[in-house]
Amino acid sequence: MTEKQKNFKPPPKKFQARGLPVIYEDRDILVVNKINGLLTVGTDRIKEETAYYRLSKYVKKGNPRSKDRVFIVHRLDRDTSGVIVFAKSVEAKRYLQDEWKNFTKKYYAVVHGALDKKEDVMISYLTENSAFKVYSVKDSKKGKLSKTGYRVIQESERHSLLEVDLITGRKNQIRVHFSEKGHPVVGDKLYGTTRKGVKRLMLHSASLTLLHPHSKEEMTFDTKVPSQFTALFRK
Repeated sequence: MTEKQKNFKPPPKKFQARGLPVIYEDRDILVVNKINGLLTVGTDRIKEETAYYRLSKYVKKGNPRSKDRVFIVHRLDRDTSGVIVFAKSVEAKRYLQDEWKNFTKKYYAVVHGALDKKEDVMISYLTENSAFKVYSVKDSKKGKLSKTGYRVIQESERHSLLEVDLITGRKNQIRVHFSEKGHPVVGDKLYGTTRKGVKRLMLHSASLTLLHPHSKEEMTFDTKVPSQFTALFRK
């Protein structure tokens, strides 16, 4: 943790955007812990129930004429929770997006079953069909190179809790790789199977390490394993 983060005190909860606890904020970036079930940015049908909309209101601090705003740097799937960073200027956005591939992104995931290899890197070429479903192909010309590293943190006969290293950041990459490995993410209705009693996708953006767009200082933002994940391992 950097000195900036040690000295940072988030605003009282009543002033924060609903479902988006502030982890860190300064004049250039806004880092929050997104709840699952909330879109990062709007669609044709959903405009206001998004992280972008709520944080846009948050930075204006009740002043509709304020020129303060947030800019999308990256996205998390609606059903994925965890660390997400927004820029507070065009310059910060451009820098973060240009350097994004050099930053470190780690996730927590609970998958079905016990994996034979307790630590590994999965590599494939990912592409998308007309139904917007992602899958692996062998031909490098037909897909984008995708790498997902993982290590097992905890396991039972039915589930494994993993720390996942998102080496490349393709659409649905983690979900597809574990599904194709025969160990889909718990709660994944698209690439896996549903289980009675599981109400969410068990995938969480655990930490993000980046270089600050202004100071170029390395900063790491961490979150805890969600309680819903560890609950699956209680006897």
